[in-house]
Amino acid sequence: MTRDRLHPVLASIDLVVLDKDGTLIEFDAMWAGWMEALADCLEAALDRPVRDRLYGVLGFDSARGRAASHGPLATMPMAVLRRSTFDALTAVGVAPESATHALERCWAPPDPVALAHPLADLPALFGTLRAAGLRLAVATSDDRAPTERTLTALGLDGLVEDVVCADDGSAVKPSPAIVEGICGRLGVPPGRTAMVGDAPADLEMGRAAGVGVCIGVLSGTGSRSELEPLADVLLASVGDLIVG
Repeated sequence: MTRDRLHPVLASIDLVVLDKDGTLIEFDAMWAGWMEALADCLEAALDRPVRDRLYGVLGFDSARGRAASHGPLATMPMAVLRRSTFDALTAVGVAPESATHALERCWAPPDPVALAHPLADLPALFGTLRAAGLRLAVATSDDRAPTERTLTALGLDGLVEDVVCADDGSAVKPSPAIVEGICGRLGVPPGRTAMVGDAPADLEMGRAAGVGVCIGVLSGTGSRSELEPLADVLLASVGDLIVG
């Protein structure tokens, strides 16, 4: 297949690295309900109000049901979110032992299958990109087990060559080491790589790694004003990588 159906920004690209939450799947469908359920459980377990402090520490706007684009909920791995939750509880006077017990009772990752709402026809999109000769990788701030379950549920098995997750023991976004590692393993120079993401950290990572093109998508946590200075092109959705 030729590249006639691809967005022109991919003309000189051999590898596309994509974020997951907010780029491939709806961010708030996955995380907003989880955030509210966690607050409900902690308040019931501790019999005291902790919600406002928790939301502030993790960067969640309950009025809008949205995560702040630069906040921990949008950018940090689960292990960091758990430590930050513990700190939020102790900051409002919860004894460390009580905070630990409450977290043991309430902490559970969101269901990566039931809550994964794709932002495009992802098997068709990934299949078209692969058929046009592009290689694909995913770089996410989520952990590996839920990420692999999500990609399988989305029908992307066999289409993604490399996946980097927050609990792999490597750097976290926006470190360029993530993209540099993917490029090294797949043998593609950063200059012939595109980074696609919905958050400033995704595009900052791509810029720092020297990728050939940074593509912002307006389907997640980042606003136009936040992404525009970092992006070579802004798209409404990852599906717009296909134009024909």
